[in-house]
This record gives sequence, C-alpha cells and structure tokens, in this order.
Amino acid sequence: MDFAATKALFHLPEGMIYLDGNSLGPLPKATAARVAKTVTDEWGEMLITGWNKAGWMAQPTALGDRIGRLIGAEAGHVTLGDTLSIKVYQALASAIDLNPDRKVILSDTGNFPSDLYMAAGLVGSLGRGLELRTVAPEDVMASLSKGIAVLMLTQVDYRTGRMHDMAALTKAAHDLGIVTVWDLAHSAGALPVDLAGCNADFAVGCTYKYLNGGPGAPAFIYVAPRHVATTRPALSGWLGHAAPFAFDLDYRAGTGIERMRVGTPPVLQMAALDAAMDIWDSVDMDALRARSIALSEAFIAGVESACPELRLASPRDANMRGSQVSFHHPEGYAIMQALIAAGVIGDFRAPDIMRFGFTPLFIDEGDVGRAVDILAEIMRDRTWDQPQFKQRAAVT
Repeated sequence: MDFAATKALFHLPEGMIYLDGNSLGPLPKATAARVAKTVTDEWGEMLITGWNKAGWMAQPTALGDRIGRLIGAEAGHVTLGDTLSIKVYQALASAIDLNPDRKVILSDTGNFPSDLYMAAGLVGSLGRGLELRTVAPEDVMASLSKGIAVLMLTQVDYRTGRMHDMAALTKAAHDLGIVTVWDLAHSAGALPVDLAGCNADFAVGCTYKYLNGGPGAPAFIYVAPRHVATTRPALSGWLGHAAPFAFDLDYRAGTGIERMRVGTPPVLQMAALDAAMDIWDSVDMDALRARSIALSEAFIAGVESACPELRLASPRDANMRGSQVSFHHPEGYAIMQALIAAGVIGDFRAPDIMRFGFTPLFIDEGDVGRAVDILAEIMRDRTWDQPQFKQRAAVT
C-alpha cells in the first residue's frame, strides 16, 4: 500500500505528530464537503423526503457492510447506530437469552469500564440471579466452565494494547456451550479481524477511533448468521420493527440484522463516516498491520534507548498487542501534557499509563523519530515538572 498517499487524505495540523488515532481519528479532508453536501443538498433541499431520496434509512446497513469487510463479517450481518454502550447492552442481553439456564457473565479486569458498567446494570435490571464475574486477562481461558452463560471481552485492552486470542477463546468457550460477545473498539481499523472465521457470536465496536468517523460517530453491532433470525433485541426500538411505518402497537422484530437497529440513524454523522469509509474501502488490512507493527517496534526501541526511566506497559511481542504502545511512569500525566504542548499528541490512562496509537494511514517513520526525540528532550530536561502540566483536565 502507498501510505504516503493515504496520509495526504487527512487534515493534520501543521507541525503536529498525532499519536492518538486510537482514541479519536483525525479528519479526512473529504469529510467537511461530504457533510456540507448532506446538510445543504439533502437536508436543505430535500427535507423529510431525504429519507427516501437520499437513502438515509438504508445507510446503517450499507455502512455496516463496509465495516464488515474490515472485521471479517459476513455480508448483511453488521448494522450501525446509537452508541457503543447501547450496542454492548443489546449484544449482551441477546447473548444471555441464548443461555437462559446459566447465570454467569465472564469478563476481565482489563475490559473497558463502560462495558462492565453496562453489564452490571443489565444484571441488576434483569433480576434473574445473574452474576458478572471478572478475572485477570491472563486467567480468562482457565476460568471458562460450563456454568458460564456469556464470555464478554474487549479484544484489545484499551490501556496496554494487550490482545486476546479471539479464535482460541471463542473455540474454548463454544466447547463449553458459552456464547461470546467481542468488543472491537480498539480492533476495527487497527488490525485484521476474522469474525466469521473465528465463529464469533456477537461483536460490537465504535467508528470514531481508527475508522475516523469523527466525535460521536455511531457504533456498530454484528450478529452471526446462525443467531440473527432468532435473536431477541432487548432494546426493541422503532427502527428495529419489521414494519416501522405500519405503526403497530405491538413489536415485531425486523428481518435479520435490521432487528438490531434501535433509534433514528444519525444522518450527519453517517455522512462523515461515509467519507472516511471511502478511504478504508481500499485498505489492505494485512499491509496495514505489518506497517503498524514496524512503526510500533521503532517507537519502543527509540523510547527504551533514550528514556530508560519509562517502563513498557504493552506486551513486548508485537503479535500480542494491538496498534498502540503504552508506557508506565509515576508522572505519566504531566509528561503527556508536556508532550502535547510540544506538538506530540497522545493520551493518559490512570493510574500511570501514557498511550500512543500507531495508525499507518497517516503516521510514518519520520513522525515516530521526531516523537521519540521530543519525548527524550522532555525527560532529559524535566520539562514536565511544571505546575501547568500537573493540573488534571476533565478529559485525559
């Protein structure tokens, strides 16, 4: 792939090295015009007729199929809309229904807290004696048993980038009659995923990180073909109805993946995502993964050589981590703020982790080298040790 050509497709502020695409992807240059067209030519001129004339209602599944190619999903089995937390709730509730005689949802302590919050809330509201059980990430395989209803995991740990073996864990779970729910928030657009090949049951993910859909971009949900015709959508929203405009008083689930739709499609956000997907449609995920590993390895080597006081938090084996690298330091927050002030954008996760995302569509070797040099200078001169860098902002 020509990654210099893809870099030219993104707006990146002059002088900035953006290593936070794992948290919010940068703006594709085509997005502003695409959204403006939707606003002026579609909403402005078509008004409500845009739902039919501009195809707004069909976009969730059409965009879902384009995302599906990146995550190894069968055509027609991904749709999008709502937030990731809503999609976690949907997938988990449907998975629980497939194992009604079992009471345990197994996850790990490295899972994204929001997923655990949604699971705990669902357990509390159902009142069926369900239990959310968490174990250390490395103990998940050994903790599987026939008493578990659902295994709910995020494939790539949001803090360290540690990656679960989806194929092995899904097979082990299925051998024990356990249904799987995979969160691909840090996988989709970061590395090759093969949901169909792994025989996954459900998967969810967001589109504002690696997929560059913009802040607030809609989430997606996948349901395997063997489940999609009978899955009960816990959130029986209007647009998941078999005939939304029949205005029946009783709910009838839609056909296939359409039943997992809930609320009104976010038309303007879908327009932004559509522009980003024009880039992703031509991306070779294997080439992207190889490039991501090369950039990450160069960064680790550079940081460990120049900044020995930083301790690697991510797995050293590149095959065991996603497309990010994290380092521990007691003053990690202040160091990251000093980096940001110097034009190197990463982020911080409590208690002491600095995260750096490696997104080959717009990051190259020169960016990595300059980032290492700036970090080394900050550490050498203790630039971070200033009051303004230690004041916690609302978003870290």
